[in-house]
Amino acid sequence: MLYYKIDVLGALKEKGYSTYRIRQEKIIGEAQVTKIRNGEIASKEVLNKLCALLDMQPGDILGYRPDET
Repeated sequence: MLYYKIDVLGALKEKGYSTYRIRQEKIIGEAQVTKIRNGEIASKEVLNKLCALLDMQPGDILGYRPDET
């Protein structure tokens, strides 16, 4: 199962991208922001955007752990 290794919205805020700014400038759609806030993995396009905005690699943002069955 994929999970966020960092607080994505917190990291964006540190870079100057508050959720207000993200919405106003339409950087990331509201549905995707809600997914991130709830710990759900965003779309590939949003992950690309996050990597660019945060100057990180996907592995810096996401981790993987096996599902517990």
